[in-house]
Amino acid sequence: MRDFIIQIFAWWHKATLGTRFNTWLRGEFVGEDEFGNRYYRTRGGAVDRDLGFQRRWVLFSGPAEASTIPPGWWGWMHHKVDTPPTETDYKPHEWQKPHQPNLTGTAAAYRPPGSTLTPERRPRVTGDYEAWSPDA
Repeated sequence: MRDFIIQIFAWWHKATLGTRFNTWLRGEFVGEDEFGNRYYRTRGGAVDRDLGFQRRWVLFSGPAEASTIPPGWWGWMHHKVDTPPTETDYKPHEWQKPHQPNLTGTAAAYRPPGSTLTPERRPRVTGDYEAWSPDA
């Protein structure tokens, strides 16, 4: 019962029942990536009259986290390429790094030197900075 309630209201956790129904009714499965995300487009590749281009969407395998879309699928989702990676021999470029999850808000998040969340102390001011004062 809990999963059913989550599917109705929690859009950030996988897909809602409305999204699943719309996908079943109007969607055409295109492919799946290595993370289990499933990609869809309008049935038959039809162009949306209101948008002027083909609708494309993803059903995430876990929480809706856009950073889990690999580079090849990202290009297809954003209409940079017309052919999905499943229909081509897509190989990532050497400069494309493998996926890393977005660590913001976790203990592993990047914290620059001087951040209030790091044990390090902020570097001393060197004199090239003059603090603003409302009286000046």
